[in-house]
Amino acid sequence: MVKDSWCKRVLPILVLIVVLPGVLNAQNNFNEDIRQRANELATVIVEDLGAYSIQFALMSRGEIIVSNVVTNSHTIHHMPYDNQTYYGIGSMSKMFPTVAIMLLADQGIIDLDETVATYLPDFTMADERYTEITVRMLLNHSSGLLGSYLSNLGTYDNPDTFHRDQLLRELATQPLKADPGSFSAYCNNGFSLLELIVEQMSALSFSECIRISISDVLGMINTKTPQDDFDLGKLSKTYRYGSETPPEMLNSIGTGGMYSTAQDICRFGQIFMDDPGSPDARQFLSDEAKSSLKYKEYLLGIWPEQEASMFGFGLGWDSVDMYPFSQYGIQALVKGGDTNLYHSSMIVLPEYNLVFAALSSGGSSVLNLLMGQEVLLQTLLLMGIIDEILPPYQIEIPLPADMPQHFTEFSGLYANTTCVKRMTVRADGTLTAVSLTNEKVPQELYRYTDRGVFIDETGRKQLRFINHDTGKIFIHMVQIVEVPNLGTNVMTSYEYEKIELRAVSEEAQKAWNERNGWYYVVNELPSSQSYHLLDATRVRVSSHEDLPGFTGTLRILDEQVAINEVQLPGFAGRDNELYRIVYSNGKELLSMVGSLFINEREMEKLPDSRFFAVSIPCEGTAHWFVLEPQHAGKIMTVRLPEGSAYAVYDAQECIHFSTADGNLPVTLPKKGNVVFIGSDPADLIGVFLR
Repeated sequence: MVKDSWCKRVLPILVLIVVLPGVLNAQNNFNEDIRQRANELATVIVEDLGAYSIQFALMSRGEIIVSNVVTNSHTIHHMPYDNQTYYGIGSMSKMFPTVAIMLLADQGIIDLDETVATYLPDFTMADERYTEITVRMLLNHSSGLLGSYLSNLGTYDNPDTFHRDQLLRELATQPLKADPGSFSAYCNNGFSLLELIVEQMSALSFSECIRISISDVLGMINTKTPQDDFDLGKLSKTYRYGSETPPEMLNSIGTGGMYSTAQDICRFGQIFMDDPGSPDARQFLSDEAKSSLKYKEYLLGIWPEQEASMFGFGLGWDSVDMYPFSQYGIQALVKGGDTNLYHSSMIVLPEYNLVFAALSSGGSSVLNLLMGQEVLLQTLLLMGIIDEILPPYQIEIPLPADMPQHFTEFSGLYANTTCVKRMTVRADGTLTAVSLTNEKVPQELYRYTDRGVFIDETGRKQLRFINHDTGKIFIHMVQIVEVPNLGTNVMTSYEYEKIELRAVSEEAQKAWNERNGWYYVVNELPSSQSYHLLDATRVRVSSHEDLPGFTGTLRILDEQVAINEVQLPGFAGRDNELYRIVYSNGKELLSMVGSLFINEREMEKLPDSRFFAVSIPCEGTAHWFVLEPQHAGKIMTVRLPEGSAYAVYDAQECIHFSTADGNLPVTLPKKGNVVFIGSDPADLIGVFLR
C-alpha cells in the first residue's frame, strides 16, 4: 500500500529541476486541498462537538504548509485568534521532560537504566521496591507508582508551586501498586519526578532548562510555562458554564503545565523526524536517542495482544505504532493531552518528515487526534505515498455459535481503577456486565460468536477472557472509537482484571459502611479549579452488599485504610486510589493521595442570621456549610480578605465561584452547599444575608 521508494526517487529530482509555474500551481493546489480538509474537520469540532476554538498546523520537511485557527461561531471571543495564540497543551508537556532527559543521556549525564534514587536522593517511598525504579520506567509508565497526586495541581491565574513542592513528601507515604517494570500503566507522577531529575542534573529550573535547551534552539518563541514571564492576554480564552474563566495554570509543568502554539509544536516535532528540514532539528538528538524514542516500550511488560490500537506506549509517547498508520506500514508517534479546559494532540510520521498538531479550548484530545489522522492520511494520499485511504477499522460481525460450557467458569467480579462489574456468562452464550460501583453505568449484553469472542449489541465492542501467564484473568477488549463526520479509530486493552472477595473483620467493614456518603475537599487553595466543578470537590464512599470487603473500588485493609489493588496496563489501570482515615481537631478526615476531605455529616448548617463571620478551620483551607430550605432566595454578599474565595453549589453544579466569577452577590438555591476558602487560618470572612 505504501510506495516505499517514492521519496528516494522523486525528491532528489525535484531539488535539481527548475521550478516551473506548473509545479508551483500543483504545490498550491496540494496545499489548498489539505487546508480545505483541515478546515472542514476543525469546523466539525467547534460547531458540532463543543470546542470553543481550535488551532492547528501541518509541517512537511521544515515548512508549515497548513495553519489556521477556527472558532465557534456562537461564542463571543474578546480577542483576535491567530497562529501566535497560546494554548495549554496538557500532557503533551510530558514530551519536554522526555526530550530533556534524552539530551542529558546524550551528554552522558544520565543513564536511562539507572535508578531514580541515584539522581534524586530525597526520593523515598513506603515500599522498599521504590529503589528498583529506573528513569526508563518513569518514561514508559512502568514504575509501579500509584498514578496521580492531584492536590492543588490546577489553579486559576496562580503559578503557586505548592503541588510540586509537596510531591516527594506525598510519595514518601505511598506504597507501589506493582513491581517496577512489570507493566506500563499511564502515570502522571512519573513525569513530575522526571521534572525534578532534569532540575537536579542540569542545575537549572525546569522552565529555564526547557527554554535554553529546547525552545531557544528550535525557535519556539511561543512555548512557555506558568513560571515564565509572558503576556497572559495571548492565551486562548477558556470557558466553563458558558462564561469565560481566568487563565488556567497547571503547576506540575512536566506533567501537563506548558503552553504553546500548533506551529511551535510542529517545530518541536521535527526533532523526531528521520530527515527534518531544519539543521538545528536534525542535529538535536543523537541517532541512538531517536531510535530509543521510537521503540515499543509497552512490549517490555504485560500488554494485550493488539492487531490495531490508538495506544502503545513508548518513551513519553502515548503510541509509537498508532492505527490507522500501522496498517500502511507507517510508524506514527503520538502524544495527546487534556486539562480541565485545554486539549492537544501531536502526530509525527518520522519516515516521511510530517508532523501535525492541534490545540483546542474545549473539546478533547481524542477529537484533535482524529482530526490529525484524517489530515495526515489525506496528505499521504496526495503525496502519492499511499495508494488509497482504507476503510476505517470495524469489528467483523460474526455468526452466533454454541459456546464451550467451561466458559461459564469465567463468571465473577472484574475491576479496573474506576469500576467493579459483575460478569455473568450463561450456558446459552450470553454475557451480561453489571456495574456494582456506579449505578449510572448501563448494563451491557454480549453474545458468544463463531470467532470465539463475545460481541456487544452495537457491534462496537468485542471481548474475550485471557488466562495470563501471571495467573491473572484479564478481559481483552477491542472498542471502536467513532465520531461522525470526524473519524474512526480503535482501542485495544486489558480492560478488567478478575478479582476475588476476601474476608475482612466485622469492625473494619462496619467502620467503612458507616462512612458511606459524600466527602468534600478541605485543602485546596482559593485559586484551585476544583471548586468550579461540584464533582471535583468531592468523593463518594460507598459499600455494596455484593462487594463485602470493599468500599467503592477499593479493597478494605483495616478500619483506617483501603486501596485499589488492580494491576492493569494502559489507561484502565491508571490512578489507583488509596484512602486513609486521619484526624484533626477531633474531626475525622479522608485522605486520598494528598487531598483531604470532610464527611458531609460533619458540615455545619449555614447560619440564618443577617450577618456572621466564618473562620478557616485548622485542618485545611475550606469551611463547608449545608444550605437548607429557609436559605432559598436569600441574597448572600461576602466580605473577603485578600486571596480568599467562596463558592455556591446547588444539587447539580457550581453556580458561583468568586475566583472565576468575581465577588458578587449570589442568590442562594433551596438545596446545596456553600464553601468559604482562605489562604490563612487567621482569615475571617464576613457574610451578609438579606
